[in-house]
Amino acid sequence: MKSIGYVHGQDGEKWLGYLEEFPDYLTQGVSLAELEDNLRDLCKDLTSGAIPNVRRQAELQMA
Repeated sequence: MKSIGYVHGQDGEKWLGYLEEFPDYLTQGVSLAELEDNLRDLCKDLTSGAIPNVRRQAELQMA
């Protein structure tokens, strides 16, 4: 099973989060479990090509 990092926090009643690889795409849920489901759906959309011009975070190796 593949895993992907995400950042989350609670804002009042809502849970907000984004995938570390795709920090421009924020989603929310009414519970942490719902947020995680929404993040899974978002990851599928972002990696399937369904959303055009996706921006990703990466690391550059320096000599």
